[in-house]
Amino acid sequence: MANRILIVDDAAFMRMMIRDILSKNGFEVVGEAQDGSQAIEKFKELRPDLITMDITMPEMDGIAALKEIKQIDPNAKVIMCSAMGQQAMVIDAIQAGAKDFIVKPFQSDRVIEAINKTLGV
Repeated sequence: MANRILIVDDAAFMRMMIRDILSKNGFEVVGEAQDGSQAIEKFKELRPDLITMDITMPEMDGIAALKEIKQIDPNAKVIMCSAMGQQAMVIDAIQAGAKDFIVKPFQSDRVIEAINKTLGV
């Protein structure tokens, strides 16, 4: 069975890019969210195997959403996505429980490597 992944990013273009990379590599995208609040709702509803989460989003940012998701399920697997130059935020995300991070613009081999490593494939 394909691993089920939830994509969270406020930019539709970025969600489309990740969805494309994942689909081409045999992963199942079970849902998408455009901010942290939606991510939490979708996580509760879909219980994905892994979440790709943007750090900088309106309403609720990715780190706040990550912390809430970790309270719901301490075993949740989340990979943070960030633009270049957000190292401090990446460190915060890892300390909050993120398993890995990928940098925008996405390189498909790095995305797949991070996901496989996190899922233990």
